[in-house]
Amino acid sequence: MKFDQPVTRRESIRKLLKWSGCITLAGVARWPLFELSEARATEANKRFIVEGLGQTEEFSVRDLTRKVFEAAGGMSRFVSRGDVVVIKPNISWARHPRFAATTNPEVLSAVIELCQEAGASRVRIADNTIHDARQCFAKTGAGKVAKETGADLVYPRSSLMKKMKLRGNRLDVWPVFIPLVEADKVINLPVAKHHSLTTLTLGMKNWIGAVDGSRWSLHQDIHQTIVDLAQFFQPEVTLIDALRIMTKNGPSGGSTDYVTIKNTLILSDDP
Repeated sequence: MKFDQPVTRRESIRKLLKWSGCITLAGVARWPLFELSEARATEANKRFIVEGLGQTEEFSVRDLTRKVFEAAGGMSRFVSRGDVVVIKPNISWARHPRFAATTNPEVLSAVIELCQEAGASRVRIADNTIHDARQCFAKTGAGKVAKETGADLVYPRSSLMKKMKLRGNRLDVWPVFIPLVEADKVINLPVAKHHSLTTLTLGMKNWIGAVDGSRWSLHQDIHQTIVDLAQFFQPEVTLIDALRIMTKNGPSGGSTDYVTIKNTLILSDDP
């Protein structure tokens, strides 16, 4: 793959579907603990993709997260000193991380740490959850991460939703979670997993948790909904958590029997 060329949603889906059907951990216990794709920091007008793979059971999620950002030029490429950064994970379900329904809290913590080191004046975690937000914050580990890192954990509520013009083919005017449009920089932090309507959910579908309104309506003609939202929200970068991939009964899962261990992180500036 040419890493300075755009990677389409279809190409990403095809690759991850291949992963979910073929479980192979690269290598055996050896140094280094990580394998990175031959990616490099590219010119500002070029797209990139970086894949990082933990090589052993003992690999550090924090270090792997740092490695993929380093391969792309470092967090300072995306976050400037004084920026207010909002991170959009998937923490919509009150599930423990072992079920792979939500973004791994270790990845979330590492990204927050990198933003702070890059000089962000404030880092916020925002997701309009499906289950009760307090339960989601507790079960997914996001609440603990916020407490340990000093990041703000934004509780979704009606006063933080504002109708805005999305100008999509299907979604014209729709209520949007305000922190995600008021931030200086937004980082998309989805989890790769099965979804009953789309087969696979990745970065673009994660924006459903960035708006309010009828979830039922959003899931009608879901493919156009995803496109409309992806055209409206423009993150600085997307980091896909593919450490543990739910391969069936998504998006909420509920059993570790549905989970495949891939120990992979994918970073790209292509939404």
